[in-house]
Amino acid sequence: MMDQAGKYVADAVLGIDTLWGGDVMCPSGTGRFIADSWFSDEELPVAYTHAAAARLRKSGGVSGKEIDRGALDEYLRAVNLPDAIAGVRSQAASIGGLRGAYLNGLAICLEVMWELAMEVAGRGDPVPYTRAVEASTGKPPEPSQPEAKRERVAELLGRGGYASHDGNSLLAAVDTWRNDRICPMASVRPLGAAVIAHFDNLSAKHLVPFLPTELAAVPRANINFLPIKDAWFSGSMNYLGRARNADRSPQFEATYEINASLKISYPEFEQLVSHEVVPGHVTTFAYLQKLYTSGKAGFEATVLTMNTRAATLFEGLANNAILIAHGLTDLAQVPEDDAQIGVLLALLQDGAKNQSSYMTWGEGRKQPEVAAALRRDFLVTEERADKLSGAWGRHPLLGRMYLPAYRAGTEKVAALRRKHPPERVLPALYGCRGLVDVETIDLALSA
Repeated sequence: MMDQAGKYVADAVLGIDTLWGGDVMCPSGTGRFIADSWFSDEELPVAYTHAAAARLRKSGGVSGKEIDRGALDEYLRAVNLPDAIAGVRSQAASIGGLRGAYLNGLAICLEVMWELAMEVAGRGDPVPYTRAVEASTGKPPEPSQPEAKRERVAELLGRGGYASHDGNSLLAAVDTWRNDRICPMASVRPLGAAVIAHFDNLSAKHLVPFLPTELAAVPRANINFLPIKDAWFSGSMNYLGRARNADRSPQFEATYEINASLKISYPEFEQLVSHEVVPGHVTTFAYLQKLYTSGKAGFEATVLTMNTRAATLFEGLANNAILIAHGLTDLAQVPEDDAQIGVLLALLQDGAKNQSSYMTWGEGRKQPEVAAALRRDFLVTEERADKLSGAWGRHPLLGRMYLPAYRAGTEKVAALRRKHPPERVLPALYGCRGLVDVETIDLALSA
């Protein structure tokens, strides 16, 4: 049953989601935005069901091409989002402990998302870039440092016959290597099924033994791969979690929509599957759903949210998932050079996300300059450079709060896994000691 904290969370999260044009009940990533899930059987709040909410979602909210100001005014009169966010903060103080700290961090992020929405709508002051980044990552903004990863890619490519001697030749070598190993999007479903099975088996060996026995029976990868044309994203994991068995137990289902125009090599595809599916995002959400239905996680675990400190931790966990699956803590331990290259290119892409944010919002650079830097310094494809510097990087919310999250979360999780043994760190990362974020994970590990 939803407690008072859960009621405030439901109003605040779905209210902010609606304000930005998101629809958590849409099965596709083309309709979802901030709220990543709603897998409880609780009734949707007025923040979602109000008539003006549907109008806002249809127009794209404050980030739409043209704001429906009539719907916006009506919605804000009906749904008091500042009060809902303040309610989350007050409940955090009353509850205390790990859950209270998590809720307080959530309130901080929701408050900044509200301020950004008011800025975009012309009803509030500009939000400082540093405030936005610190809210979602717990750290001030900083540029990425791709040099060591790029040098390692050059070394590994050279060993495989793709020699380079400068930046241009390295980029050409990466493009050739990728084209030689390209994944056909027409075969993404059978290919995805095979790679998912591989990582699910690895996870059964190197993850499941360290977690509570009640999680062993949870399906870690109940997912369908769906190619989608002309999406603004490279891929979207949509955790649904609303299908039920005859006994009302969850089926833990999800979909993954992959951009049909995406150029990705097989080693990069392996990293993507481990990140998005198992033991990454789908596994993480499924475990949290099980913990919620078992009464071991609060309602906030059912309505997980982008641009938050929890999302930063989840992205870091997903980026480390390929090492978790193999039972390794360092990329250098991976024996296959191609696999190392695939992970390094994925990590460079996450560095590019952070760099796009930093150059765009921290330095005020133009998109063509940002795109060229991402392509040159982070070895991303032209398609990725364009989207990360454009649709993602220049978005007033994603560019300032979400793009820095990947790199910050990855470094945090990697450091924790090097510091703590798996029997201690893995249960904490997957929420078995309470729902955590990139900041509160330290509290869970110190208990």
